Amino acid sequence: MALIVQKYGGSSVADTDSITRVARRIVETKKAGNDVAVVVSAMGDTTDDLIDQAMSIDSNPPAREMDMLMTAGERISMSLLAIAIHAAGLHAYSFTGSQAGFLTDAQFGTAHIKAVKPKRVRRALDKGCVAIAAGFQGVNEGGDATTLGRGGSDTSAVALAVALGADICEIYTDVDGIFTADPRIVPTAKRIPSIDYESMLEMASCGSKVLALRCVEYAQRFRMPLHVRSSFSHRVGTLIVPDGVDPASLPNLG
Repeated sequence: MALIVQKYGGSSVADTDSITRVARRIVETKKAGNDVAVVVSAMGDTTDDLIDQAMSIDSNPPAREMDMLMTAGERISMSLLAIAIHAAGLHAYSFTGSQAGFLTDAQFGTAHIKAVKPKRVRRALDKGCVAIAAGFQGVNEGGDATTLGRGGSDTSAVALAVALGADICEIYTDVDGIFTADPRIVPTAKRIPSIDYESMLEMASCGSKVLALRCVEYAQRFRMPLHVRSSFSHRVGTLIVPDGVDPASLPNLG
């Protein structure tokens, strides 16, 4: 049995049909004998829509209120995903960033994770349930909701995986892994089966949008293996592994 953290981005949970499809994948992973914790982004363009609504009211809205507003998107997707998992026959609990134990500094909009204390997530897993945490968000020492900035859900997933001692962190997106170029623009781009952290950091710093730079840095610091794959297929994707780790030794590569 492995402990797997799965992260699903906005395109993977864009509507209720997509959420149902994601729930089936989570159930498959759980029924294969694994413990599963999930980090989820807001549905589709929800975050951008919330920002646009705020800006239509005030072109310079208070940063605290913007963070409070933007955390609403993940609350919707995490709750719907928990409901979909229940409908598929398993038990699931959803948690906001603060409930999941993401403690951050006080920088609204671009907060950094200071610690993750996932006691409630761990209790849910120990009960045999799927635990779902809202990505992109946490809470500061003053008890205010904070957000981590663009790509924050990727960082949330890696941080949760590290805090739980997970075997691997799977990042689900809308492409089949890491490619030599954007396959949506360059049809001849080749999938990279496995890659080291340094090469992935270089790609991220040069503009690759598959993974956030902070996410890869966090994974490298704690030697957390990453598996980038599509939520729309069962193709093998790309593994990002520490030196000396055999990719074939990692769980759930099917």
